[in-house]
Amino acid sequence: MGKKNSYQLFINEAPDVADAFNGLISSLQTGGLDSKTLQLCYIAIKALEGNTSAIVVHVSMAKQAGATWDEVKGAILLTLTVSGVSGVLACLAPAKEAYDEA
Repeated sequence: MGKKNSYQLFINEAPDVADAFNGLISSLQTGGLDSKTLQLCYIAIKALEGNTSAIVVHVSMAKQAGATWDEVKGAILLTLTVSGVSGVLACLAPAKEAYDEA
């Protein structure tokens, strides 16, 4: 099941919890970061986790916010110094595919 389908299932099965989670996400978006920078931060965090399905979602959002491929790639490569090569290897290809499709 893809990330978007999983999230929709979350919304359908636990609407009150999903609303609360979405409220938390919205509140964090007023923290002084523009939308593009916020998405690039999410990409780096998700690459640290090796979370490829989240990478796909956030890369699309970053591109919509004006991020270039070099910025997306840079956010992923930045994780090398923190978690090694595993996140880069897991996430770079799905990120490129998502960026090209967005």
